[in-house]
Amino acid sequence: MNRSISDTNILKKFAEEFCNIVEKHVKYIIVSGFVAISSGRVRGTEDIDMIISKIDLKQFQELHQDLINNEFVCMQSEQSSEIYEYLSNNTSVRYTWKNKFLPEMEIKFVKDDLDQEQIITRTKIKFTGMNIWFSKIEYNIAFKEEYLKSEKDLEDAKHLRLVYSDELDEEEINRIKKNIRQVRL
Repeated sequence: MNRSISDTNILKKFAEEFCNIVEKHVKYIIVSGFVAISSGRVRGTEDIDMIISKIDLKQFQELHQDLINNEFVCMQSEQSSEIYEYLSNNTSVRYTWKNKFLPEMEIKFVKDDLDQEQIITRTKIKFTGMNIWFSKIEYNIAFKEEYLKSEKDLEDAKHLRLVYSDELDEEEINRIKKNIRQVRL
């Protein structure tokens, strides 16, 4: 089968379009599996994980309306106040392109100091070729090895360690792991 756009390119296009809108309204980071995928790991995913800074209802309504105006829809509700309530209760929400079920952007508000630190230290990862904000590689590795620990997460971490081996700060990874144990476990 000959495809003009690969699944990874569709994910990247979706992520860039979505992030370009979000960036006008709030600070965000992309975390977890898509970091590994955009860094060359070949594996499937249907969603991209995003953490955004906490904003008030009015700011969120403006963000939501901008997403709607650009052909994105929220799967949980059309009502921005209801979506905001989900986020405020530490529940994630998912957006997709209008009339398409996949891919999905799963959004959560910052929930603790670990998330806030990731927002503050966010970075654009040149290797991905994407103009979007990611959490630092060290955070992704630490969370996957210390907190998530599924086979898929451990393989993601192994991939990130290989691709970014010359740039990694092991002391930073260990510091983050210690913080994860104190805050999340």
